[in-house]
Amino acid sequence: MNHSNSHVIIGLTNPKSPSNVGAVMRAAGCYRADAVRYTGVRYEKAAKFHTDTKSAARHIPLEGVDDMLQALEPDTQIVCVELAEGAIPLPDFQHPEKALYVFGPEDGSIDQGVVSHADAVVYVPTVGCMNLAATVNVLLYDRLAKSKNVEQGDELIRKSRDNRNKLQVK
Repeated sequence: MNHSNSHVIIGLTNPKSPSNVGAVMRAAGCYRADAVRYTGVRYEKAAKFHTDTKSAARHIPLEGVDDMLQALEPDTQIVCVELAEGAIPLPDFQHPEKALYVFGPEDGSIDQGVVSHADAVVYVPTVGCMNLAATVNVLLYDRLAKSKNVEQGDELIRKSRDNRNKLQVK
């Protein structure tokens, strides 16, 4: 996967927790997702970000949508991330260049209609389920770890860490 041609949208199905949406926004910023969209009204009732400490929402669009699959580029693959029987374990999954990754709500599942349109359904092989934000972080890290041309090195470390952190490995 060539990072420069990639396009990543995170789709949240009726998210419940504003702190989780804030943490998803932070993950989207850290892993350079292009947009986050969500369905449902529960999140809108609690509009403040509680944990988006990097203010990713200023740089990454966060959009409420009626239909998770609306307005996608034709070559975007739909990847549902869910503990569903028959799903592909994430370590075995090859990420597409352009993807809409759809995540279920904290207290439910992805709509069957969305799953039926999916190009793939994957799961993180954990014992028990992680929360929404943790799952988004793991999925995006897996995508990064499997991609080519990943930015890395001391310059990235310097611009990513807290300005009080001057730690060096000697």
